[in-house]
Amino acid sequence: MSEPLMLLKKPSYSVNSSLMEYLERFDRKSKVSISYDDLLRFSGSVNVYDAENQDSLWIRVYYTEFERAEIDLTLKKIYSLLHSDGNLSIIKFLNVDCIDYCTFGNSKPFRVKVRNILNDNYTHFYIKKADASRIYGLELEDILSPDKINFLVFNDTLIEEHIIGIPGDVFIKKHLKKCTETEKAQIAKEFVKFNERCMIRLLGDMRAYNYVIVPIHDFDQIVFKIRPIDFDQQCYEGNFKVYRPQFFKENYPMVQLVKGKLEESSIEQYKNEERAALAKRIHSAENRIELLIEIMGNDSISPEANLKQLKLELYGYTNDLNFKRAKSMGNVMKAAFGFVTRNYKNTNAFDR
Repeated sequence: MSEPLMLLKKPSYSVNSSLMEYLERFDRKSKVSISYDDLLRFSGSVNVYDAENQDSLWIRVYYTEFERAEIDLTLKKIYSLLHSDGNLSIIKFLNVDCIDYCTFGNSKPFRVKVRNILNDNYTHFYIKKADASRIYGLELEDILSPDKINFLVFNDTLIEEHIIGIPGDVFIKKHLKKCTETEKAQIAKEFVKFNERCMIRLLGDMRAYNYVIVPIHDFDQIVFKIRPIDFDQQCYEGNFKVYRPQFFKENYPMVQLVKGKLEESSIEQYKNEERAALAKRIHSAENRIELLIEIMGNDSISPEANLKQLKLELYGYTNDLNFKRAKSMGNVMKAAFGFVTRNYKNTNAFDR
């Protein structure tokens, strides 16, 4: 059995004043006061089971009547900030159906289900402890990915919108075999692009349960997109393989799909397309990215040993001295973006 890529649990890193100022400048700071710790004061809970009656590792939590009224009002206000820019007139039409707490994973989030009582439409959002590396990951996702993501921060509390899709592990287990051969080829293409995007922007730990597959109906076909849903491992690990989804055993069926459905020339084409798209997004948001990377460069979001390992592995992979000279994970990220914008037209730059 091969050695696991990740051996230690990642710690949480506090949000410094510079990052908080950045978040406020770009409307990421919540105008509604909310605390993750307040939600921990639940008075009871029951296990939540999935559609197959398996333990979901979530528990449904309950609060005293007085605390529930205050919490519900706060959560409705948070919903209005996320979805209607703080328009409080919608609150009377909202109901907080349930609050679930996850007992598994690093962030141990609360999942809030909010329903519109007029039409029974509902959505979810998550309350977590604010972690600087996760916030950098979310912000980079919003700027550089094909999809936008909304989140807010209040002091040491993070609010994330729900990302709709089929969890990758569920899709591989239940849906992949039912796809047509054309659909499988299209999923393979998307996995190549997803793998490339994660590698370049150094988003790690994209095991199958940390991303979702999004089926989209388009005329007479279904196309599939892949989106990350966990941003905890932004620029933390030292092992470069952690930032390449292809190396996780949970993604082996996707790797086999790529090998079986795509020629080498097609794989190279899709990699180049993704590098070009990333380079254009970096260029179009240059000022914002420069500010974020400067803050990140002065922040500490990884142990020194991880930084030393990663920058040397990236130097060996690219022969770019900017990686070797990096003094922080933010500097490594800056070097990665510089490398892409300079070399994305060179088809051999990433494939030694």
